[in-house]
Amino acid sequence: MSFLQLHGLTKIFADTTAVDNLSLDVAKGEFVSLLGPSGCGKTTTLQMIAGFVDVTAGSIILDGKDITFAKPNERGLGIVFQTYALFPHMTVEKNVAFGLEMRKITGRDIARRVKDALAMAQLEKFAQRYPRELSGGQRQRVALARALVIQPPVLLLDEPLSNLDANLREEMQFELRRIQQQAGTTTIMVTHDQAEALSVSDRVVVMREGKVIQIDEPYVMYENPATPFISRFVGKTNTFEVTLTVSEQGRQFDLDGHRITLKNESNIAPSSGSCDALMSLRPEKIVIGRQGQGRFAGSVKNSFFLGNLWMYEVQTAFGLIIVSVINNHQQVYKIGENVSLDWHEGALKVLTAEPAGNL
Repeated sequence: MSFLQLHGLTKIFADTTAVDNLSLDVAKGEFVSLLGPSGCGKTTTLQMIAGFVDVTAGSIILDGKDITFAKPNERGLGIVFQTYALFPHMTVEKNVAFGLEMRKITGRDIARRVKDALAMAQLEKFAQRYPRELSGGQRQRVALARALVIQPPVLLLDEPLSNLDANLREEMQFELRRIQQQAGTTTIMVTHDQAEALSVSDRVVVMREGKVIQIDEPYVMYENPATPFISRFVGKTNTFEVTLTVSEQGRQFDLDGHRITLKNESNIAPSSGSCDALMSLRPEKIVIGRQGQGRFAGSVKNSFFLGNLWMYEVQTAFGLIIVSVINNHQQVYKIGENVSLDWHEGALKVLTAEPAGNL
């Protein structure tokens, strides 16, 4: 049963529709990320849930209660801002206790709940420190503990990791998920970072120009992007246009003189005849080998060493292809070297067409 329901949520600023008829059901305890580029409406959606932005149309139902027009302080939601918004003159312990004090909780209960929150965020030994004495990751955990200590029905996260450096950001993704799972709090997070959304979420909502494009579990969305935009925004991909022929032999197309048959693709029209289609092929799904070892010939145009993997740009008869190879001390290919490419059955995906100009 849905715990948080957004029905036809719409926000119009003057002549601009920031959020357009968004509907989403969130289960109790679920972690959902709103993912998309700047200006797609994800932050406005979060602010409407929080009550900071008025709703133009639609409704917000929380645990069976309509809170669409309730004031922010009446909703009881936990919020972590991009800047953390900690009180610099208060210790960690006092920062975490602040929300409880505002709710007139008794001293004994405050002490117990703050102690539990600090333990959950692994901050016990920092209780008497001030925010300026903490690292970015520690300040982020203080903000989480302060939001969760009030035991909110929903936790709202607005780009909570964006101020951290790359290494700490990756580490804190897992820490964020651990804390959320331990607390069991229903969570909505806004992010523009696809790796962040995929790593911590139960489901991801991809938005573009105020509209929801796809809602899915991270793995399902990555493996089966609904549109060319999602295939590029959620991870890296190679795309190329083909003409599909649909017959009793299956759904096939020609590529560099080879006849390719697609497997388990049920979303391709028409049921017979031919049609133009856009194919997607993830870089890590491609097998690269020495010349003559695969079906497709190519030449290495560029190579990039990223530590844990190699990225190759391979020029082929059907365009430039990006290939990702795990760094496992095997063959390293040099610029100009002739190679071959192949891929496993099912790696090729057919993308649903988008309006002209959006590919």
